[in-house]
Amino acid sequence: MSGVWVFKDGVVRLNPGTESDGRRKVLVHTPTNEVITSYADLERKLSCLGWERYYGDPDLLQFHKQSTVHLISLPKDFSRFKSMHMFGIVVQNRNVFEVRDM
Repeated sequence: MSGVWVFKDGVVRLNPGTESDGRRKVLVHTPTNEVITSYADLERKLSCLGWERYYGDPDLLQFHKQSTVHLISLPKDFSRFKSMHMFGIVVQNRNVFEVRDM
């Protein structure tokens, strides 16, 4: 995972820098080497891993893994799906997804 750690307002966050360096990032399902191009594709892959849709917030697309406290929260509009969301998915699904430069 590349990027710069930023400390702001008492919180440390990873700033992957993907939007600022001009390179586009994509989320890849590693077992099939498939680039995720829509939320429908992502939902199919996540459901096979035990993730279920969670309808707690009408402004977000969310997935919850039963018997855990894990929650994936994404913007409703896929065009706003950024690298920070991709890295969140990768962290919660190691060896299944990765983020690559396009």
